[in-house]
Amino acid sequence: MENTLLVRADQAEKLTADPAAVVTLLADREGLTSNRSTFRDGANGAPPHFHTRASELFFVLDGTLQVLLDQDVITLERGDFLVVPPTTPHAFGAAKGADADVLFVFTPGMGRFDYYRLLDRVQRGQADPAEIRASQDLYDNHYVDSPAWQAAR
Repeated sequence: MENTLLVRADQAEKLTADPAAVVTLLADREGLTSNRSTFRDGANGAPPHFHTRASELFFVLDGTLQVLLDQDVITLERGDFLVVPPTTPHAFGAAKGADADVLFVFTPGMGRFDYYRLLDRVQRGQADPAEIRASQDLYDNHYVDSPAWQAAR
């Protein structure tokens, strides 16, 4: 039981600065990082980016999620599971006309909660958006341009 982690729903940290999304922080350990994100109708999640070290797993708990996967835009529905390997550009957001409730897992984990907190502070006007770009190497979140994603969204 020493390495067991239990996060009770009512005790999980929730980031609520974005009026169209709530990020619930679940686990941030050496082996994995996990959060649950809910997006309102058509709301954007993350812009196009890739990770050099982590795979990102998506499990759609409810709703419909639109996902950029390299240069293709796909739609995930309730119960769908996707693993995006390192270096693959991706982005995501709720599909137009639908909300999305998604469990995300990164493996290996790498102390990513402070990245989500930075995004929350930027939304609140408490941090400069330039800090996000400056943190790309620290949080292994590297932003890219994607005409396919721009056209789809």
